[in-house]
Amino acid sequence: MAYQLKINGRTHAVDVDGDTPLLWVLRDVVGLTGTKFGCGMAMCGACTVHIDGNPVRSCSFPVEAVGKQAVTTIEAIGRTPAGQRIQAVWVARDVPQCGYCQSGQIMSACALLQQNPRPTEADVDAAMSGNLCRCGTYPRIKAAILMAAANAPAKG
Repeated sequence: MAYQLKINGRTHAVDVDGDTPLLWVLRDVVGLTGTKFGCGMAMCGACTVHIDGNPVRSCSFPVEAVGKQAVTTIEAIGRTPAGQRIQAVWVARDVPQCGYCQSGQIMSACALLQQNPRPTEADVDAAMSGNLCRCGTYPRIKAAILMAAANAPAKG
């Protein structure tokens, strides 16, 4: 079936079965390979993307459920203020080790900051609890998110 998907601000026409996971449409059809396959069961977070600003696990999200909602992937998250701050502190805090989970970690962190610009440590723990890191960089991830929140512009 044909779908018109708004991905990273551009419209992409795709012809796939409606139950095809969004992950495979992004990677195999559209060619955006920054979103990673981890577990295939929506449990590790490596495949996290935003649908209208909300984090979703693209490995279990059928393309037919996207509708007219905007999809944002790791390739475009740096265009957002939260994405710019997160990417800058990710480098400053030397967060990645192997790096495989990092696109999902960044997408979840950006969603948190977009929804809650000044999260507490408990907020960070709750928002990031579904993202697994085999290398165990959780302390650096948490520190980077809190640093990005501290660098958020004041509302006014």
